[in-house]
Amino acid sequence: QVRLVESGGGLVQPGGSLRLSCAASGSISSINNMGWYRQAPGKQRELVATITSGSRTNYANSVKGRFTISRDNAKNTMYLQMNSLKPEDTAVYYCRYLSSIQNYWGQGTQVTVSS
Repeated sequence: QVRLVESGGGLVQPGGSLRLSCAASGSISSINNMGWYRQAPGKQRELVATITSGSRTNYANSVKGRFTISRDNAKNTMYLQMNSLKPEDTAVYYCRYLSSIQNYWGQGTQVTVSS
């Protein structure tokens, strides 16, 4: 089993920045993909960004150039640096861990972009 704990959400003004963290613990495979997803009220959960254990990244078009995903494999921690935040980025952000036989989600952290 893998436990994921997100942190770093909060309230920020448009144009501001936040950094999310996702700490993984438990039976972690050396080969895995991790990612950030988000869900706004009344909308489906959507992919924000993913990163492989080899640090290959993929981003949703809506966040390219503004968000940066990274990971520290020694700490089993993934990050999402969010810059130039917009009101439409408001959502609950979820961390996901995926390997060949495992699929786990974190509990989510709220990000609110508002003046």
